[in-house]
Amino acid sequence: MSETRKPRLADSLRGFLDSGLQTAQTRLELLAVEVQEEKLRLTGLLFNVVVGALLLAFGLVFLLLFLTVLFWEEHRLLALGIATAICIGGALLTASNAARELKRGSRLFAASLAELARDRAALRKEE
Repeated sequence: MSETRKPRLADSLRGFLDSGLQTAQTRLELLAVEVQEEKLRLTGLLFNVVVGALLLAFGLVFLLLFLTVLFWEEHRLLALGIATAICIGGALLTASNAARELKRGSRLFAASLAELARDRAALRKEE
């Protein structure tokens, strides 16, 4: 006699647990990739910002020295006042940009959160 074997509850639970663990492993791998990408992006951004700021600072110092020497005989106070205003204005603009970027926040884990939301929506449809 051929007896068909019905799946037992333990086998079903084991399969369900295996699927859940595979999903969790995939999501954790995605999180690790996102962290690595964010780290590379921030490293490149930091490098570019530092080099750009240094070059801009050197250029601004030389420009202000040039203008001060140019107007030294006739309008030395005006030249120094304009140089001071330019430096303070640049500092305020930079601080404003930094505050805006800080308020915007990071997009770290955005793709993972979207994937988890899609997984949850798919599970709700199956029920």
